Amino acid sequence: MNAAFPTWQAFFAMGGYAFYVWLSVIVTLVSLFGIIIHTVWYRRQLLAEIRRRQSREQRIRQSEKQASAAHNNSKRAAPGSPDSTREKLS
Repeated sequence: MNAAFPTWQAFFAMGGYAFYVWLSVIVTLVSLFGIIIHTVWYRRQLLAEIRRRQSREQRIRQSEKQASAAHNNSKRAAPGSPDSTREKLS
């Protein structure tokens, strides 16, 4: 098996097309790294948004539970009210 280039210098020169070859390699690698960085960044943003929504939903559920408990407590008759005296008489 013969090597395509006899020396490292010939390899990096790419037969006179080094500028175009290495420029395309650099552009490709920069693009790939950009996609990777954007994906990681977007994933973090998405997970943070999910955590915010879950936290908000939990707070809403907790608030609704407290509101319903307060509503149920207000439905009960207060001591000394006409409803409470009727219950005592029965």
